[in-house]
Amino acid sequence: MKDYIEERAMNIANYIIENNATVRQTAKEFGISKSTVHKDVTERLAQINPSLAAEARKVLDVNKSERHIRGGLATREKYLHQQIC
Repeated sequence: MKDYIEERAMNIANYIIENNATVRQTAKEFGISKSTVHKDVTERLAQINPSLAAEARKVLDVNKSERHIRGGLATREKYLHQQIC
């Protein structure tokens, strides 16, 4: 594996852990696709640093379990804003 890919995977994992970030937020921050973020954290990082990969995975699993709630809140905000305007 190329050095820059390994370094990117480590940086992505650290960003996710430090900021409690979602895959979308991370992809936007690093200017890469969501699938690249996912692949870096789940596959590549597991080979490089398994403990860091597990820690990042915990954050992503929590985000995944909460995403339906976030979606509902975003929809609620959208319609509340439309009623005001």
